[in-house]
Amino acid sequence: MPMNRVERPIILGIVGDSAAGKTTLAAGVAEILGKDQVVTVCTDDYHKYDRAQRAENGTSALDLKCNYLDIIENDLNSLRNGKAIIKPIYSHHDGTFQPAKYVEPKPYIVVEGLLGYSTRVMRNNYDVKIYLDPEEALRVRWKVIRDTTKRGYSEEQVLASLEKRKDDSPAFIQPQRTFADMVIQ
Repeated sequence: MPMNRVERPIILGIVGDSAAGKTTLAAGVAEILGKDQVVTVCTDDYHKYDRAQRAENGTSALDLKCNYLDIIENDLNSLRNGKAIIKPIYSHHDGTFQPAKYVEPKPYIVVEGLLGYSTRVMRNNYDVKIYLDPEEALRVRWKVIRDTTKRGYSEEQVLASLEKRKDDSPAFIQPQRTFADMVIQ
């Protein structure tokens, strides 16, 4: 271990809009560093409402009020201090919550999701913060492909969802770009 290596987990944050490539980048980082050395935490698991509830109350998962930001803060603090957490699990496949998972810290922690830099407490836990900002037409294409092949949506549903959420990204996701150490376009 290098002499200047800190004696706590190194935490990498990856934030960006829906289908910007966060999960793909997180998986690549884990592959490079060694899956036995990395634990990945998705902040999307901290939604307050499942997909049906959000549809019913007319909100989106991008809205800060629809997420347990305080629990994300607590869990990031715990992991940074070498303590295990019991993390909620949200299934993007069917939009429901699954049983919580016990997560122990590893030397590297990759935190990816929509709202990872939305509070000062969260931001203070990262060693490196990345924001993914691909060209919008490309991101929309990635979202349509992903959501129609992996999440059970039709193309029309995906495009309607993007239209409905068009004000949420500038309000909640894009402002986090200013806190990133690195922006990947």
